[in-house]
Amino acid sequence: MRSDLRAAGTAVGALLAGLVVLALGLAASGYDAGNALAALVTGAFGSWSAFTGGTLVRAVPLILIGLGFALALRGGALNIGAEGQFYLGAIAATWVGVHAAGWPGWIALPALAAAGLLAGALWMVVPVVLRLRFGVLEVISTLLLNFVADALVSLMVLGPMQEPTGIYPQSAPIAASARLPLLPGTRLHGGFVVALLSAAGLSWVFARTWWGFRLLALGTGPRAAEVSGRVPAKRLLATALFGSAALAGLAGAFEVSGVSYALYQNLSPGYGFTAIGVALLARLRPSAIIVTGIIFGALEVGAGAMQRDAGIPAVAAYVVEAVIILALLLGDAASRRGSSQKPVVEAAEVLP
Repeated sequence: MRSDLRAAGTAVGALLAGLVVLALGLAASGYDAGNALAALVTGAFGSWSAFTGGTLVRAVPLILIGLGFALALRGGALNIGAEGQFYLGAIAATWVGVHAAGWPGWIALPALAAAGLLAGALWMVVPVVLRLRFGVLEVISTLLLNFVADALVSLMVLGPMQEPTGIYPQSAPIAASARLPLLPGTRLHGGFVVALLSAAGLSWVFARTWWGFRLLALGTGPRAAEVSGRVPAKRLLATALFGSAALAGLAGAFEVSGVSYALYQNLSPGYGFTAIGVALLARLRPSAIIVTGIIFGALEVGAGAMQRDAGIPAVAAYVVEAVIILALLLGDAASRRGSSQKPVVEAAEVLP
């Protein structure tokens, strides 16, 4: 209980530090910090429509990708390639959605989601092989594959998947049956419900299953888990990485099926990287990732309101996100100084 309270206090302190730094930076730049922060809050929470159609919609991919990051990191792996896995999921989902005309929704939607999951997981095959066979850390391989995925999206929307007229750099719209249903009276799609269920399921796996305990043991001490605990380290690590990538691919599928209804360049505003902050602020707790995903979604939506209503560049919100991550890491290091505990982020040693 005491550790949970300390972790919650660190998270709240990191969030407040980010907002304070933003306010000071705006004031030093000659902006009205009070008006800017008011625009940020109003844009994210000012109305039911803004909250559901803006903040919660933005939170869906952040929650799913954040859960994937937490899954990998619990096993001692750093998946920095969620952006690329998101795009592969979006590509696969778009292909299914475009060809789903005439399919009933109960076939089209599961097929689209399955395509996103599978494509995201397949994008992790190379990093897993490089890690387990040659000892190449997944931090490097997953990060580099982000650039490949981004180029692949451009190739698709300017080539084989371009819309029929060949004028616009995007795909044809997906079939109506492949579009996620909207919650009544809102623009919030059903992917939010799936994100909540995914968080609940992963929380149960972490807390109540032998697999979740062995994954924690692997992340805490790979050698000890393999030698003393007889944990199949390589297989467990590969499963965690594939699961992490699959969740990112599902996020890409839902972005196409619930928001854009087509594939185009720059579909993600950086979800794959922002979700790292989401998971860290939640201290890798799946239930808390729901809350932090909503917070970061609010920051992104509020940034647009700041730019629109107060004339402040939307990128100012990234200052808050960066300060949150730095404050978390510094607070974690300070609280564990002189302790044998590991920090919340620590790359696992290379498996044999």
